[in-house]
Amino acid sequence: MIRRVPAVLVACALALAACSTSPTTSGAAASADRTFVVATAGEPDTLNPVLNYGVDGASLIFDGLVARDAGNALVPGLAAALPTVSPDGKTVTATLRDGIAFHDGSPLTSADVVFTYQAILDPKVDSVIRSDLEMLASVTAPDPKTVVFTLKYAYAPFLQRLALGIVPAAALQGTDVNQADFNRKPIGTGPYKVESWTPGDKLVLAANDTYFGGKPANAKVVVAFVADDNVRAQRMRAGEFDAAELAPKLAAGFDSVGGYQVHRVDSADYRGVMLPMGNPVTGDLAVRKALNAAVDRTAMIGGVLGGAGEPAYGPVPPTSEFAEPAAAGRPAADAVAATAALDAGGWAAGGDGIRAKGGQRAAFTLMYPATDSLRKELALAVTADAKKVGIEIKPEGLTWDAIDTRISQDALLMGFGTPYDPDFTSYKLFSSQFAGQGYFNPGHYKSPVVDKALQDGRDLADPAARKAAYSSFQKQLATDLPWLFLAYLKHTYVVKDAVNGVQPRVEAHEHDVANSIWWNINTWKRK
Repeated sequence: MIRRVPAVLVACALALAACSTSPTTSGAAASADRTFVVATAGEPDTLNPVLNYGVDGASLIFDGLVARDAGNALVPGLAAALPTVSPDGKTVTATLRDGIAFHDGSPLTSADVVFTYQAILDPKVDSVIRSDLEMLASVTAPDPKTVVFTLKYAYAPFLQRLALGIVPAAALQGTDVNQADFNRKPIGTGPYKVESWTPGDKLVLAANDTYFGGKPANAKVVVAFVADDNVRAQRMRAGEFDAAELAPKLAAGFDSVGGYQVHRVDSADYRGVMLPMGNPVTGDLAVRKALNAAVDRTAMIGGVLGGAGEPAYGPVPPTSEFAEPAAAGRPAADAVAATAALDAGGWAAGGDGIRAKGGQRAAFTLMYPATDSLRKELALAVTADAKKVGIEIKPEGLTWDAIDTRISQDALLMGFGTPYDPDFTSYKLFSSQFAGQGYFNPGHYKSPVVDKALQDGRDLADPAARKAAYSSFQKQLATDLPWLFLAYLKHTYVVKDAVNGVQPRVEAHEHDVANSIWWNINTWKRK
């Protein structure tokens, strides 16, 4: 998981990385001119793909057997061609490209691919993506260039799972993968090598001049971790960064500023309120129905998001082939429906205007990460809408460490979403088998209908059957309302005019170090 963590202000160091400060040293000036500095809110917990770094590709440090192009279509990565699938869908075969080496010069072989996938399946390794590969029966290497995956059942989106970065077996064999130095000083095959990582500060990447996909167009990339949205915007305005991820309103402030371009990038990234089933208020379906009717998504998108988004009613984006239109709701608030739901559920209006039932006031806390200005504004908007129908919400900005201890009982403004297969996030978020496992289904939502639908979405190979399964899943979520879905975001970035090569593509929720507008930064140049 990528956390929004506190960032140390390192303006001087980053300025030195971004521009030349020594007019007498032409070599230093040339190097700085070929360095790009980008700023993001989130910092990864690890740089090891086995432990969940860059699992969907675009890591800048590693490559998978497959990759994604500007349209998110699968293309060959380390594999010479897209892997082949047997007629029964249970055998997938990949052939490696010739002559690929890791950053330390050691050759890539099929044994490295086998090791990577087997490490994820190893119960001694604390890999949160193990369940992503539950369909994998075995992975073998009949020769140095060939990898054969044998599946327990025909898992339709398996090729998409092969975007996972491959690690060198020699660097991790015989070590405790969970604590290995490799997790912070990794060796990959990607366009950049890790030069240094200062936690809470920055990640410095140096070009891999022998990259099989072509030598990067620049010498170095510095990824600055700046958790606070306002600080990140101030430093962007001060010229410290070539590009920065900003909240919509902060990004809009650059629309009229010369020298910058504002990019509003389509995404499958949604924001919503996770409503714990064990909370005496949010655990009541009548309250959840009332909240779903009371929130004014149209106003949120026009106000909080500055138009950079669209209403959300579930975890499958409307652009997905699996989207179920019948699960969509109304974007505007419906106070009449909200009031009716509370009345029917036995929540009577109190003297202070707040509803109550059996001595329990319709009041609960809504947590959000304190440094995330967008989630704060969304939390305040939900709070205001809820109060209009007699539900009292106390918004509370906290650190992630503080949130960790309360997510089973208190509501949380969360974000998830993927433009890829719906199995990739929904299975963990809504299947009862993940109830209470950290940020996977933290509200302990349980539904036999949803469990079956999500499992069918994994187990069935027929596209029509999978579509029917995800339709059932979305309809049941719209009935149970374990989340109050609010909006799908357009990710907003500010990029200096001098940058050439920006190529936005539809983004997932996690879009920080690499899976963002700078996913192709190895091709960026200065105009």
